[in-house]
Amino acid sequence: MKKPCTLTTNSGLRGEYEGAADDYTVGQDWHAYTPEMHDRWRRLFARQSELVRTHACASFGEGLARLDCSAGIPRFEDANVVLEAATGWSLVPVPGFIPDATFFDHLAHRRFPVTRWLREEHELDYLVEPDLFHDFFGHVPMLLDPAIADFLELYGKAGARALEMNALDMLARIYWYTIEFGLVREDGGLRVFGAGIMSSSGETRYAIEDREVLRLPFDPVRVMRTGYMIDSFQKTYFVLDSLPQLIESLVSLDFGPIYETWRDEPPIPAGERLAGETPLGAPA
Repeated sequence: MKKPCTLTTNSGLRGEYEGAADDYTVGQDWHAYTPEMHDRWRRLFARQSELVRTHACASFGEGLARLDCSAGIPRFEDANVVLEAATGWSLVPVPGFIPDATFFDHLAHRRFPVTRWLREEHELDYLVEPDLFHDFFGHVPMLLDPAIADFLELYGKAGARALEMNALDMLARIYWYTIEFGLVREDGGLRVFGAGIMSSSGETRYAIEDREVLRLPFDPVRVMRTGYMIDSFQKTYFVLDSLPQLIESLVSLDFGPIYETWRDEPPIPAGERLAGETPLGAPA
């Protein structure tokens, strides 16, 4: 999730919090993007679009096509016309990391924060913090899927309780292992729907094809207990049977007792398999 952070302003619009509203929103300032930035976007888009056809779930590919953003950095106002008509969501530009409570409030009201700055040339393959390409290319296509759209609203509404119960880390793992790094069964194989995977050419292939990585059936309690990697490819991925399973498995779950039981326990290390678990193999 997006959290407050002080960033070095070394590219246009990067980390510029001055002038942001109380909810950390800013103007996209689309005209500030240079021709070089638009060219960088086109190259990133072309590279990742090749992998969408072979590795992404159907909803991602369909959403990306509806957004029609291959020609250059998209205007949020244009994307909002499509999103609002389809699922009632809208994009709000932010400078970078924002506080957890603010992030949850945006989601609870069907507003998705999108970082407005674009990565530098030397960051094409590795980026420390989310940028415009990660947020827009990776996340926005899935906002057009009703299951993901509904889940994210409910997730935002769940934030207040997690904060009150000092269990934010547990709730954050749900987001991390689904919206950021989720896999789903589709057409007899595994497909990507998580933005952290889909916006990385290396991790897109790794998550689906690597035969050594630990892939487990989605179980919300196991997910909430599992640590994750922030500076390398993930060592564990959780696989949904379908996108609607996100809501089906979580909406009736009483998070309070789960938080109370596990919040003070150390997380299960990423990549560690528990006794009795049956991993899912990579496609043949």
